[in-house]
Amino acid sequence: MAFSSVRLNRNASRIAEFAAVLGFYFFVIGVSGAGGQQSGMLEPLDAKNPITYFIADGSGQPGYRASDRELARWALQAWQRSLPKGIQFAPAAESNALVRIYWAGPESGEYGETRPLMVGNRRGAAAFIRPDMNSLGPDIAHLTLEDDLLRETIVYLTCVHELGHALGLPHTRDFRDIMFYFGFGGDIVEYFGRYRRQLRTRNDIAKISGLSDADIQHIRAMYSRP
Repeated sequence: MAFSSVRLNRNASRIAEFAAVLGFYFFVIGVSGAGGQQSGMLEPLDAKNPITYFIADGSGQPGYRASDRELARWALQAWQRSLPKGIQFAPAAESNALVRIYWAGPESGEYGETRPLMVGNRRGAAAFIRPDMNSLGPDIAHLTLEDDLLRETIVYLTCVHELGHALGLPHTRDFRDIMFYFGFGGDIVEYFGRYRRQLRTRNDIAKISGLSDADIQHIRAMYSRP
């Protein structure tokens, strides 16, 4: 069934818990203690050489699909297209990758998170994505069962957001940004709906980044520094 803001608005009263859960799901990153401060994520990665990445196989994790690795690659490519010319991503073995994407299960206690790590003497980051739609509650789980592109939207945009943190970007207060933090308020359902409405097929995700003009300006400014 086609996804629409009208349909979701009709379900708004049924998914109040979605907003509270997803505020944590989508944008809890780099937490150090109860204050929720980002730790070690507000500087660019070493981009003199290709930024190496590794995408784990999440087989066995609830809600994971083998095709989710493609969503993660498309998220990397979205940032690639927005970075200054000459900065490239390249696949690497897990132990050598500056950016690592993992698929989190229920035991992790979080839905989306990015943690700093060191690779030799270089800053890196590990992004943890939880692809289980059932964790968002039965109503959202039902909607994503009816509309698979809604499910793909949520997983893809989560990857884009967390990779933004891995690259060094902080949260913003602008609802238009992929780096927006729901703790500042805003219509979470519409946040995903505006992206979903741009899709006709799953392959459209590879072409529609989800980044705002401000996201692009911020990442280019960060990686244009001498």
